[in-house]
Amino acid sequence: METERRRRGRTANLMVAALGVVFGDIGTSPLYALRECFLGGIQPSPDHVLGVLSLLFWAIAVVVSVKYVAIVLRADNRGEGGVMALMALAQRHRTDRPRLSRAVAAIGLAGAALFFGDALVTPAISVLSAVEGVRIAVPRFGHWVIPIAIVILIALFSVQRRGTAKVGALFGPVMVVWFASLAILGGTQIAERPQVLAAINPIHAVALIVEEPLHAFLLLGALVLVLTGVEALYADLGHFNRRSIRSAWFAVAMPALLLNYFGQGALLLGDARALDNPFYRLAPAWALVPMILLASAATVIASQAVISGAYSIVRQAMLLRYWPRMEVCHTSSEDEGQIYLPTVNWEMLGAVLVLVLGFRSSSNLAAAYGLAVTGTMVATTLMIVVVARRVWTWPMALCLVAGGPLLIIDTAFLASNALKFLSGGWLPLAIAVVFLLVMSTWRQGKRLVAQRLRHEVMALEDFVADPSPVEHRASGTAIFLNSIPEIVPPALMHNLAHNGVLHQRNIIVGVSSEMVAHVRPERRCAVEDLGHGFYRVKLRFGFMEVRDVPVALERCCPALLAAAPRISYFIGRENLRATPAPGMALWRERLFLALSRNAADATSFFRLPPDRVVEIGLQVEL
Repeated sequence: METERRRRGRTANLMVAALGVVFGDIGTSPLYALRECFLGGIQPSPDHVLGVLSLLFWAIAVVVSVKYVAIVLRADNRGEGGVMALMALAQRHRTDRPRLSRAVAAIGLAGAALFFGDALVTPAISVLSAVEGVRIAVPRFGHWVIPIAIVILIALFSVQRRGTAKVGALFGPVMVVWFASLAILGGTQIAERPQVLAAINPIHAVALIVEEPLHAFLLLGALVLVLTGVEALYADLGHFNRRSIRSAWFAVAMPALLLNYFGQGALLLGDARALDNPFYRLAPAWALVPMILLASAATVIASQAVISGAYSIVRQAMLLRYWPRMEVCHTSSEDEGQIYLPTVNWEMLGAVLVLVLGFRSSSNLAAAYGLAVTGTMVATTLMIVVVARRVWTWPMALCLVAGGPLLIIDTAFLASNALKFLSGGWLPLAIAVVFLLVMSTWRQGKRLVAQRLRHEVMALEDFVADPSPVEHRASGTAIFLNSIPEIVPPALMHNLAHNGVLHQRNIIVGVSSEMVAHVRPERRCAVEDLGHGFYRVKLRFGFMEVRDVPVALERCCPALLAAAPRISYFIGRENLRATPAPGMALWRERLFLALSRNAADATSFFRLPPDRVVEIGLQVEL
């Protein structure tokens, strides 16, 4: 009995926390979503209101409840979620289908890049939409909307270094109050005009599509705003289990959202003039200021979710070698996923402030929102079909039946939002192109460096068979980090050539990233005795794990280190030069050089003791 109570209590706590972290973004969509649906040419007549609400209801039911909650949440990669984790899961059987693997990688990287566009637009549009309530509460202070939004955003990004662990306890309760307020405000209006519930019947959606097909198609571009934040359902899987996310959605978030949307629709049935801001028009005059304050808090939480997601995506891309090494600060001793990336944080703040000052309203930003969201949705659907077929071994017919309609829906949303390209839709695509360029350039550049080193450096087996004539070996153990396990570490060759030093014991360590979130302990390392005092150690890490090389070596090969009176770590630092030689375009080589110069040093990235690290430079021409 006590165990059952504890289990229920833990589930309840996780549900509350999930409401704050997982559903913050989609939970604040009522601030602007329904209003935007009627700004594309559809008049708020009773038939149109019911038609829009019907499309909204079934979009939430199919895309969120069926696709993400019922299907995508099953695709956990050793407990982790997100577009990069899904890409890694879809590539699990990459060896037998290289073309499929490359296609999956391209789709996954495109989805990750579009996620960055979403992560930049979300804080701007969410905070602006909340603060815009000032224009209704105190119209004469309307010109303060932009300054107030800027102050909130600066404060939000400034506290990121403290980590979500310290403020996370406030997220859940605040969002519980928020969802309760959504339900109460919407339910009150529904009670006055219960005829709005007829919109649940899909015939109203069909009637709108048949009568006004062009307007209905354009409507999808705004309707996608009710789905913003769906990727957080999957991206935050590593922090919450499936049961808590599903329970929080079906028991709290979904009912509250639908009640509020239908309440706004009921309000429009009675007074079409409320279209200027139907969300805040739901609130009585005495509750307007408290709702503005609550909405501001909710949008900050919604922004926090995508900011944390951006940190996770960058970290996963970095550990999968699609991104330069960056400083990663762990803000929790218990939860490895709670991280802070200073460089990403301040660059995001600068970009978000530019968006606020450039677009100046949530309506203007709404056009830029859809392409990022729908592009990521399409990428997720394509990869989940691959996972269903190759990992879950679903029959092809079932994959087509389940994935076909979802892909058609996602593609329709994407096509509708593509029409808003010139109105702002170009923005997330431009952001995605920049991130794709960085990821592809870094990946290709690292491959070029590896190719050059393979041609210029001796094979490790040949060197060990006849180590250079050194009359005296230095005492102690030298550990060489080497990304190419089959060649002699360039740092070892340069140390031998210039200093004439070869240690008694030499451990060549290669660190590889596996396409899983966490590597099992028994697969962590492989040790190979090459003879003549040389050992080759391969360390494997998942893309969500900290690369702590000293700790990993102590655990997997303690005998090699126990007898060492002195241990030194040798790292090769490449001095890269761009050349016209075949490889990458010269401008991309220069971009790669700039990325390399700004990458975090290997000492901190691999948690090496600074007082035992020796860096040796070597020149590589691209």
